[in-house]
Amino acid sequence: MGRLLLLLISPYLYSLLISTVALPTKPEGYHQLRPGATFKIALFADLHFGEAESTDWGPLQDVNSTRVMSSVLDDENPDFVIYLGDVITANNVAIRNASLYWDQAVSPTRAKGIPWASVFGNHDDAAFEWPIEWFSPPGIPKIHCPVANSSCSGEEDCSFKGTQRLELMKNEIELNALSYSQFGPKELWPSVSNYVLQVFSSENPKSPVAFLYFLDSGGGSYPEVISSAQAEWFRKKALEINPDSRVPEIIFWHIPSRAYKKVAPLFGIHKPCVGSINKEKVATQEAETGIMKLLVERVSAKAVFVGHNHGLDWCCPYEKLWLCFARHTGYGGYGNWDRGARIVEITQQPFSIKSWIRMEDGSVHSEVVLSPFINRDKSM
Repeated sequence: MGRLLLLLISPYLYSLLISTVALPTKPEGYHQLRPGATFKIALFADLHFGEAESTDWGPLQDVNSTRVMSSVLDDENPDFVIYLGDVITANNVAIRNASLYWDQAVSPTRAKGIPWASVFGNHDDAAFEWPIEWFSPPGIPKIHCPVANSSCSGEEDCSFKGTQRLELMKNEIELNALSYSQFGPKELWPSVSNYVLQVFSSENPKSPVAFLYFLDSGGGSYPEVISSAQAEWFRKKALEINPDSRVPEIIFWHIPSRAYKKVAPLFGIHKPCVGSINKEKVATQEAETGIMKLLVERVSAKAVFVGHNHGLDWCCPYEKLWLCFARHTGYGGYGNWDRGARIVEITQQPFSIKSWIRMEDGSVHSEVVLSPFINRDKSM
């Protein structure tokens, strides 16, 4: 039985600020997969580390979120993890230390030696929001500020400025050999987390099993949208690496597109949709600029996975695609629904995508087999 492995597609070398940042060299493969040549991915969505950091209950949320991730990793033993946006609540982080919270968020995955990739959400580089209670007794709480780059002895840097996407991604990549995240093409900035990874079999490394696309859906420091430039990048990249659409494509971003609103269940969740909670309206991107049209037209595009809405965890078909929400993983953010994580499992022969939700308490529900890839070439 062969192994399914992960490979970076065309790693980039970027000049960031003054220094030159190179993505770390990745091994050709990293994990022996289960019988049947499957590739299992755990999606951790909306962790919101750093929320209410100056309170007693804020840091406790992060402890609870770490427990959820550790429980899911123990139960599922995935081959790969995707951090599906809103890893941190930057609008609650008073100084430029958001990368410390980001590092805490990825620590359970790193501790188990599991590779991961991340995309940005609308809270990850949001501007700091001054709490109104800071302007009344007892005032601003004690904040430990980093020492400023200044000749004045004892001066501290409490600029109350957030940590931008580029710096967050730079720190993740430089400090973690297991991170497969990328900056993405510079011409798409300020949209940063746009890249593609390849899953392939050790038996035939020249024949990809699937492409995993990651797109930055904006929010925070710029509008909540996948731009026409990103859609064009996807179109060109897909034609370059998958010109005949033979290889299945799975897409990940944070904020749902407007297509999600079109297929959203009105009341309970009924077939063909599968899920367990449908407790709020879909909060979509601000505009639709072409990415969904491209995906619908590509026979190889199989499913889109998003986070953002904490009270939704369903999968519904849309045209030839499946549109799926993850499960709210973190104790940060709104809502008191039980926490968990969506699992995505790719099987090589015959190709299929199966998904389910693993809860913090170990239970499993909402299993669904997403539309299998139809091989048009019998010789493959």
